[in-house]
Amino acid sequence: MVTEIARIEIRPGQEKAFEEAVAEAVPVFLAADGCGGIDLHRSVEHPTRYRLVVQWETVEHHTVAFRGSEGFARWRALAGPHCAAPPEVEHVHSVLTP
Repeated sequence: MVTEIARIEIRPGQEKAFEEAVAEAVPVFLAADGCGGIDLHRSVEHPTRYRLVVQWETVEHHTVAFRGSEGFARWRALAGPHCAAPPEVEHVHSVLTP
């Protein structure tokens, strides 16, 4: 399992609309092959900054299967208008499990 972490900067005043767009996109992610869950976090110090956290079986489930799908196009259509810049995305895996 890998975790996608996307840092997303939203245009000021678009926070509520962005959160609604992500809520609408949750079923799109959950229907994607290899997706194991999604969560959205909002920065306390920088209220226009979010972290979208998505669990994938493999990196390729995200970078190949999902990004090449109609679901990804739907995600971009929902979230894209609220973004101030392209998201910064990285994939991580757990190295410490208490």
